[in-house]
Amino acid sequence: MIILYILAGLVAVILLFLALKLAQLKSGRERAGKELGKMVYDKLSPIGSVKNLSILPLIDFYSTGDDLKTEPGVSYLIKADDTTILLDVGYNAKKEHPSPLILNMEKLGVKIEDIDMMFISHLHVDHLGGMKEQKKKQFSLSQGPMPVPELPVYAPDNVTPSEWNPKPRVEIVSEPKVIKKGMASIGPIPRFLFLMGYTLEHSLAVNVEGKGIVLIVGCGHQTVERIIERAKSLFDEPIYGIIGGLHFPVNGGRIMVGPLNLQAIVGSDKPPWRGINEQDVMDSIEVIKQENPQIVSLSAHDSSDWSVTRFKEAFGDRYRDLKVGEEMVI
Repeated sequence: MIILYILAGLVAVILLFLALKLAQLKSGRERAGKELGKMVYDKLSPIGSVKNLSILPLIDFYSTGDDLKTEPGVSYLIKADDTTILLDVGYNAKKEHPSPLILNMEKLGVKIEDIDMMFISHLHVDHLGGMKEQKKKQFSLSQGPMPVPELPVYAPDNVTPSEWNPKPRVEIVSEPKVIKKGMASIGPIPRFLFLMGYTLEHSLAVNVEGKGIVLIVGCGHQTVERIIERAKSLFDEPIYGIIGGLHFPVNGGRIMVGPLNLQAIVGSDKPPWRGINEQDVMDSIEVIKQENPQIVSLSAHDSSDWSVTRFKEAFGDRYRDLKVGEEMVI
């Protein structure tokens, strides 16, 4: 009898939790929708252009060799002419020092002092350098002192450098903004996610001379449809490339607890039983196809092998693998 009471109590707690989260989800979606509706901006074009663009994944789920660290996180080194940008700082789930990011930088010959600016896509654990960082709204390149210089950091929400890398200066990007000639933030796009709550994320847009806009995305919680819609409203140039995470952990995910696919639960603005599905992937592929990009690359850090395969099939020779250590030259 006692066991039955305990089980009944557990069920009641679970149901109460779900009811609370569903109520929050409903009000949060309404809030995000209203805010998104108010976000009407003037065009940024012309923003100038860069002649050369390359993207070197420093952290992602797959790599080109066993000597490079992998994890379900993101960090990309972006070189646009003479400007070097570090986009996000990975996960470092084991709280290591040096972190997987720093170890990979050393292997790939990337020096911290060569970085000119940082770009934080959004404030989630796999992009800030750890769970502690997410809770404190900080970012860390490693869990030990790092000689990061006093450089600008562009973020869509309040975040601060941790005690391990205290010198960077954070600038909150509240609307679309040119950060340097040929480079811009498309501005934060809000979404309320089940479990993760209200999330602001922005993407980096780089205008490559004679080609067009290359969109570099952290997780794509905004949805690729809204990212493309925002980019088209800001730029006269065509969308030449879409590179990075779009969060499609369909038929498997990168963070599993037994049969539970955590990424599918936390990354949607729908209840878990109505979460991200195969049709969402195919619909997004069709939206991307309408823009006729010449380069498409899907990060496997938050998308399943099933989803990556669908993207490869859809875009053929326009698809590029995104792996740690494999530089993508535009």
